[in-house]
Amino acid sequence: MDVALKIWRYDSRSGERKLERHEVDAPEWATLLDVLDVIKDTVDGSLAYRKSCRMMICGSCGMRMDGRAILACRERMKPIVDQGHVPVISAMGNAPILKDLVVDMGPFWAKIRAMKPWLEPGYTEFPERETILTQGEMNPIHKEALCIMCGCCVSECNSMESDPDFFGPAALAKGFRFVGEPRDQRAVERLESYNVEHGIWDCTRCYFCNERCPKGVDPRDSIAKLGAESIKEGIDRDLGAKHAKWFVHSARTTGWLREMELVPKTQGVVSAIKQTKFAISLARHGKIPPPIPPHVADRVHEALALHELLRLEGRPGAAGHVQGERALARIEHTDAGGARRDAPEIAPSEPTPPAEG
Repeated sequence: MDVALKIWRYDSRSGERKLERHEVDAPEWATLLDVLDVIKDTVDGSLAYRKSCRMMICGSCGMRMDGRAILACRERMKPIVDQGHVPVISAMGNAPILKDLVVDMGPFWAKIRAMKPWLEPGYTEFPERETILTQGEMNPIHKEALCIMCGCCVSECNSMESDPDFFGPAALAKGFRFVGEPRDQRAVERLESYNVEHGIWDCTRCYFCNERCPKGVDPRDSIAKLGAESIKEGIDRDLGAKHAKWFVHSARTTGWLREMELVPKTQGVVSAIKQTKFAISLARHGKIPPPIPPHVADRVHEALALHELLRLEGRPGAAGHVQGERALARIEHTDAGGARRDAPEIAPSEPTPPAEG
């Protein structure tokens, strides 16, 4: 098949950047990485990009196609060719470009190292036998353990776009890999080091990292788990943590977010007084409901019952998030993008039944 690509070329020494179009013949099974190999071998040997395993394991071939982060070894070209589309290939975002599609991963690895990505069991003498963990103990970090460090999530992170010092989704996901590790004895110390400026609570919750992750790690969920674990351990000095606690309290008591009380409850009375003029303007435009009588959502008892259920089941912190992930994993999605509400529930110990046909 005839494949056409537009590739952004870049030379960091000269600062020259240009968009080149290439058309080559490739087999129907070819991926984007295969096409790049054909271009490099037969058209322009100076084209620079990274690759290694070709099997979605090493994460080396991360780049952008039409502005979204992808692994080149994963993207099949036939559907794109059939549509008559000519994709634009460029380097990943939020990283200095060295040449063409190659970016400097130094800042990325520095943030990973800052998470102390190694086990700290806390013992001084080695045990006589290995530690055996149950599946239930590994469930909280199952997805985080799948990360291949490709950087696709970092490429699309809005928080890093505005604040390059933000730890980033990949690093924080790696951080929870060890915070949630049953054998690690430094969880509180780790959480303290993550609850700083540029840390957990600086995430804007755009969820692009979840959308772009090729391995289903869902880094934004990992950041939410870190926040939940921090609050469980009483590490709630950050304004983001105070906001989260007030959201929960507000939803539990009235079923909705009482924004009039948000600033004084989280930022203090002084900050609330400074924003009085803004609050009056909102009230004039009907943006603020009257505080008396307090507005209570319909069926608020359901929110109360859910809160009580989690309390009785003893699922504080990240445990509640993991329960939600497992529940969502049992939803049977349809080709139309919907979901069957009557999909059968699969017990964690049972294998997933094979698809019919």
